[in-house]
Amino acid sequence: PFLILIGMAIPATKALVAIEDTSNSDLSIKVTGYQWKWGYDYIDDGVSIISSLATPKEQIYNEQDKSDNYLLEVDNPLVVPINKKVRLLVTANDVIHSWWVPELGMKKDAIPGFINEMWIKVDEEGTYRGQCAELCGKDHGFMPIVVVAKNDADYGKWLMAQKSASDADAAAAARDWSMQELME
Repeated sequence: PFLILIGMAIPATKALVAIEDTSNSDLSIKVTGYQWKWGYDYIDDGVSIISSLATPKEQIYNEQDKSDNYLLEVDNPLVVPINKKVRLLVTANDVIHSWWVPELGMKKDAIPGFINEMWIKVDEEGTYRGQCAELCGKDHGFMPIVVVAKNDADYGKWLMAQKSASDADAAAAARDWSMQELME
């Protein structure tokens, strides 16, 4: 029995080490849990988005029929390229959350003041849905996660659109600031 145990422990240890190894990633994204939404910062690209529940209040209050993705819809999903190792740095801003997408096979706690690492690699284009798996407060059930996996060309177009929108927002903010200075 001892030899069998050792024979099983060696490959199991190698698999566990490989699961936790976030080195050699193609992309790094900081995932931040907020009450009750997710923030995604594409570290190398300077893009930041906030992802909030997009289910209409009429569905929540039973004034309208519920959609197929009831409480699993967001306004800004996390977008990742397929066939790339994506390193996720998971943390929280306020209380403990848990980033969980079952189809991607990974779950990691988001704890304020700590950064937990994990990685995902999506092989097929598509939409993958999950939710916060930690009871994080009164609106815990309204904290979905949506990951959209795109091919390299479509991911590049999405990234450029995000950068353009970010640049436009920065220019508008600078313009507003300049107008404020002139008014004073």
